[in-house]
Order: sequence, then structure tokens, then C-alpha cells
Amino acid sequence: MYKHFFKRLFDIAVGLLGLIPFSIFFLIFAPIIWLTDRGPVFYNAPRLGKNGKVFKMYKFRSMKVNSPNLRNADGSTYNGANDPRVTKVGRFMRKTSIDEFPQFLNVLFGHMSLIGPRAHLTTSYTGFENLDEKRQKRLQVRPGITGYSQAYYRNSIGSEQKLENDVYYVEHLSFWLDVKIFFKTVFSVLKRENIYVAQPTEAAPTETAEEKQPAEVGKQ
Repeated sequence: MYKHFFKRLFDIAVGLLGLIPFSIFFLIFAPIIWLTDRGPVFYNAPRLGKNGKVFKMYKFRSMKVNSPNLRNADGSTYNGANDPRVTKVGRFMRKTSIDEFPQFLNVLFGHMSLIGPRAHLTTSYTGFENLDEKRQKRLQVRPGITGYSQAYYRNSIGSEQKLENDVYYVEHLSFWLDVKIFFKTVFSVLKRENIYVAQPTEAAPTETAEEKQPAEVGKQ
């Protein structure tokens, strides 16, 4: 009952409440983001939603326009403390997870949940039916602004471990698990735990590279 009804009801309520801090942060940071390099305020990233449906995930832009796409050895997105692609205001927003607040719009639109697996990239995606069992299971629920991996590990683990954690969450989804993840997320953000990963090993130029995983609450 919680998974199929009350979770969505809770998301709508939280999404409406989230519009308050989102509006405040927009009024404060939107002019600063634009004045930094005259680029867009939002980074609208294509992501995989429930059942593999692609949607645009909203974030405040924290990187310079036309930044290269840096990757770690396991293919996950690089996110370093001295990443030259990140603007000064972007670095602050990432540390405080303020760049994630536009995702409350995605929650209201039904693209995302407050808590769930991280919304993953559409790179190399060829259809839900072509995914393996674990990756299909991860897409059985709406992706979340935060989730099990984001709350407990943030950016300190690799892609495969994040996948295992996402599968665990889907298989054990409950009200109490969501409550635990919510409060752990708050503590992790306040303590600024596991924000960064070590060193990039691959680089490929792209139009932009706003794929930090905090809350891949670095935010992929």
C-alpha cells in the first residue's frame, strides 16, 4: 500500500513544501549563476525514469558552460574537490546540495520521488528490454532526489556497488526504510560526508558535464 499509493501522496506533499526553499534559492542563486559566465541557470539532464522512460532532471548549473566530461576508471562521473570545471558558486551549491533543489519540480511532475534509486544517465541506453535483471529492477520505481547510496555513501563507492544498493532498496522498499534514508541524508549533507571522489582517468569533450553524483544527495 505504501509503495503504490502513500509514497506518491507523500511525494506530492513534500514537493509542494520543497517549492518554498526552491523559490528562495532561485531568487538568490539564479542571478549569480547567470552573471558568472552568462550561461543558463538550470542544467536539464536527460535521465532514465520509472520503467526506463526518459525525462529531463532539473538542477542548478554548477559547472562552466562547455565543460569537458571527466570520468573515473569505472565509468562513473568524476567529482573532485578542485575540479576546474566547477564555478565558485557551483562548488558551494554542491557542498550544500542546493543544486539539487530544482528536482522538487520533477517530484511534483511525477518524474521522481523524494527517495529512490539515483536517476541514471541515458548513455548507451537502447531500451528497457535490453537491460539486465538488476538494471531493470532499479527502474521499477521512480528515481529519487536522494536514496540509499546517496545517503550512506554519496560519492565514496563505485557504480557497481551503487547498483547493488539500488536493487536492495527496490527489494526492501518500505516507509521505515525511507524514513531512515531521509534522516541519514540530512546528517550526511550537514556533515558534508563523501562529497568528492579522487582522480579522473578519462576525459571526453561534451557540450556540458553536469553529472555529479551526490546525489548520482552529486548529485549523476
